[in-house]
Amino acid sequence: MNTNREYTNPLVEQRADPWVYKHTDGYYYFTASVPEYDRIEVRRALTIEGLREAQPVVAWRKYESGPLSANIWAPEIHYIDGKWYIYFAAARTTETKEGLFDHRMYALENTSADPLQGEWVEKGQIKTAWESFALDGTSFGHKGVQYYVWAQKDPEIGGNSNLYISAMENGWTLKGPQTMISSPEYPWEVIGFKVNEGAAVLKRGGRIFVSFSASATDHNYCLGLLTADEDSDLLDAASWTKHPEPVFQTSEENGQYGPGHNSFTVDENGEDVLIYHARSYKEITGDPLYDPNRHTRAKRLRWNADGTPDFGVPVKDSLSKF
Repeated sequence: MNTNREYTNPLVEQRADPWVYKHTDGYYYFTASVPEYDRIEVRRALTIEGLREAQPVVAWRKYESGPLSANIWAPEIHYIDGKWYIYFAAARTTETKEGLFDHRMYALENTSADPLQGEWVEKGQIKTAWESFALDGTSFGHKGVQYYVWAQKDPEIGGNSNLYISAMENGWTLKGPQTMISSPEYPWEVIGFKVNEGAAVLKRGGRIFVSFSASATDHNYCLGLLTADEDSDLLDAASWTKHPEPVFQTSEENGQYGPGHNSFTVDENGEDVLIYHARSYKEITGDPLYDPNRHTRAKRLRWNADGTPDFGVPVKDSLSKF
């Protein structure tokens, strides 16, 4: 086991909201937001480093008009019950209303063994309790139940988005109660905007961890962490505890700004790896949302003595040692 494994960062340039999934076929599958926000790409490689040069395949393109015509954000690729799914958010317009975009969440399905082949079929909108701003859906299985975690605006709660969890009936349909498990409350979650979004799930040592991103998408963007016991009722808000401080944030010393919207994977030895995006500069011209230089990066995820994940600090660009 090589614990001094080095990754060359950035891993993939101009790819925000990165999602890396290692499948049973040995491949790492990668998708992320593209700067044009107009399509969903998937690439694969036999190593994490190999994703850099892997040829992307366009799985889906936005429509010219309608609910799937603008700001295609944060796709994730999942393998559920023998089929591939991509979850993503799309809007009718790039305009905002009362500071919020018009995003809803959608699912694509592919029954091919190789998701770079076959047809991606639109399964429609993932419907939730409200018809409101919603994005960043992710999914995980636990004790025979498939769960969906996402960010959404509750019309009765101020701010941009909170985190919710629900059980799934199938790969694109929620069922039963929908529970809020986090809302922006600490000072580090409400800079610029009141935001909890971009959830990613990690299971280890009898606990379920949900990382999430908070605050505006400039240098204030950071990661928070929720924890639940694996035997608890995951649909009970009381089962989840939020760490009071951010667990991963800007490192001026390392020249890394606004790290966030992460995913988790493992390296070739089964060691945990954190995938995330960050910028290499602090000052942004114009709206941070349209600055294309949130690059995908990778670093080793270590573990604290108490069994919680140790995110460390964002590593410097180029041949960064853990």
